[in-house]
Amino acid sequence: MELNREDFRAIICYNFQRQLSQQECLAELLSVFGNEAPHQSTISRWYGEFKRGRVSLSDESRVGAPKTAVTQENVDAVRKLIIEDRHVTYRKIEASFMVATLQRTVTADWYTTICLPKVITELRKIDPKRRIILHQDNASSHTAQITRQYLMKENVELLDHPPYSPDLSPNDSFNFPKIKNRLRGKRFQSSEEAVDAFKNAVLDQPANEWNKCFENFLDNTFSNLNIKKRILWCRQRSLWDQEWNSIVFSDESRFCLGMHDGRARVRRRRGERRNPQFFIERHVHHTVGVMVWGAIAYGSRSPLIFIRDNMNAQRYIHEVLEPHLLPYLDTLAHPTFQQDNARPHVARVTIDFFQHNDVTLLLWPPRSPDLSLIEHVLLNLQRPPQTLEALREELVVAWNEIPQEDIDHLIRSMPRRVGECVAHQGASTHY
Repeated sequence: MELNREDFRAIICYNFQRQLSQQECLAELLSVFGNEAPHQSTISRWYGEFKRGRVSLSDESRVGAPKTAVTQENVDAVRKLIIEDRHVTYRKIEASFMVATLQRTVTADWYTTICLPKVITELRKIDPKRRIILHQDNASSHTAQITRQYLMKENVELLDHPPYSPDLSPNDSFNFPKIKNRLRGKRFQSSEEAVDAFKNAVLDQPANEWNKCFENFLDNTFSNLNIKKRILWCRQRSLWDQEWNSIVFSDESRFCLGMHDGRARVRRRRGERRNPQFFIERHVHHTVGVMVWGAIAYGSRSPLIFIRDNMNAQRYIHEVLEPHLLPYLDTLAHPTFQQDNARPHVARVTIDFFQHNDVTLLLWPPRSPDLSLIEHVLLNLQRPPQTLEALREELVVAWNEIPQEDIDHLIRSMPRRVGECVAHQGASTHY
């Protein structure tokens, strides 16, 4: 005998009344009906329905538009109706065409004839010369041809939105969840009452909440952009092996005289925030110290260079690149120079210097100190609390005494670092 869905629901209801567990109900059905038995998710769903007091085993009636409603004649007629009366409601349209709902028909037209004009009009009231850049997701009504034509006509620019990225939408990631939490648990007698409650919740939103919404949007955008750049950079070099031997890694670091330089990091358990052993006294006045620059490569290293005062693009060129980097690169075969994205490194005058001297640069992903090998070398230099001259001498000695095998070992670790970054979807590695 072949059973339909309602017959199986009756059996599930019977087992529910017998106070069988979902697993026991599933096992009983499988033992009798085998592969024809309902799936576990079906049993779980109907157990939930019966717990909420449902007694009907039939499918609930669904209101939908018949296929005959979405015809070109109806589409044109609905568009004409909206243009004639922009305040027309769905119910009036339904009554005019004797169909249950016409959402599929009017979505794009409603968006371009009612929603967008209101938004653009309000923005231009504030500043008629204001440049409007619209951010929207990739819903069908947003990407429809009629929508794009309307935005082009109104001289509204579009900010592209990546697919499957609700975390990059301020409304999806911040605004709508807060409003939904505020309205959670409330009952509404009609859809109009729910819409009014939503409007009031939006209008009651404090100005600082809107500011926080856009701050989160910018933070999420830049954070996701940096992560995606890291992943792309690592994927493009995931097959590199011997290629890393031609890379010259460089960086600067500041060493302070007898004072803490802020590099120490600790991990605290919950409740240890005010533990005195995690406190370090901070010197608030100008700290005496030196800024150094160095570069490493497979089988060699540059001299340790001291930089006077603060680093800027001109000092970077005249005190580091021109007198020290170029002679060092001449001793290597087909070198590629690596530097991070500090402002002096990416300044226009610096880039022009590299191009003029035919220096090949390795583009560097943002916020990626775990991929920069020289970070480990500079962090391991000693900082004895003596005089400034003694500090300089000790740093040079410590730099020269670093075994070249340790540097070569770091360079050989690059394939593992790149692979770990890709495996962790751009998150920080353990290095």
